[in-house]
Amino acid sequence: MSEQSKDINKGKKIIILGFVIIGILFLIYSRYQDPELLTPSAIESIQRIALGFYITLIAALGAIALGMYRYHKGKVESNGKDLSTIIALVTWNSKSRKIFVTVFVVYGIFFSLISGTLVYQPEVNFAIHYGATIPSGFIAPCCDGPGYMPKIIIYLTEHIGLQVIPINLVLQIIVSYLVGLNASIAISAYKISKKGRGASTIGAAAGLFIACPTCAGTFLSIFIGTASGIALSIALSQMQTLFIAVSIPVLIITPYVMAKKLRNSDGSCKIEGESK
Repeated sequence: MSEQSKDINKGKKIIILGFVIIGILFLIYSRYQDPELLTPSAIESIQRIALGFYITLIAALGAIALGMYRYHKGKVESNGKDLSTIIALVTWNSKSRKIFVTVFVVYGIFFSLISGTLVYQPEVNFAIHYGATIPSGFIAPCCDGPGYMPKIIIYLTEHIGLQVIPINLVLQIIVSYLVGLNASIAISAYKISKKGRGASTIGAAAGLFIACPTCAGTFLSIFIGTASGIALSIALSQMQTLFIAVSIPVLIITPYVMAKKLRNSDGSCKIEGESK
């Protein structure tokens, strides 16, 4: 087995391991979501468990990032003719990487704003309304469904704060990564048909609502009116699973659709020269 194949296989295994750890982590912590367990004597222990949860989560996300890098690098060095290699070659050059990083960061910030991870409430003073110390932060260990606890609450100023929910954080990183990947491929291959770009746009837009079931209502309430917007947001909150089911697969499939347009008849990449 070549060195490139070893990198590709090892990268796959690390990625899978990272996601498995996250899944197990969510399931294990869900066992501590019984309000009856949150007694004064148990709070300190649960807080330590919550801290360990985030340390493990960050380690798992780091493992996934390392796995993605090794897989991507292995694909580029193997110089194969499959669609995954075409995607790797197109996005490996410095221009594509800059586009990816820019879109990843910008989309991630935008996602944070509309999902409630990054909170800005000019009409609410956290120090007055919530009695919060500015700046300050804490971990809320209980109680909600799997993936929604423990939360990290941070008060940055009187009007700006952070509310980190584990499942939202994971989904935000995944969707931002996929949107960045789609953007870097689409911009590098600007001659791709409108159909390919449209699919990416649909996936990105749907992905905005994964961690924010009321986002659509928030936007529409501006144009439709408060009462109608709230009613619509409640209806859309029931469709959160649908948004998740639609956006991520579309964002995964679209690079392969675009890669087909970048492949020569012999299977090589049309813009291979730019990727070196």
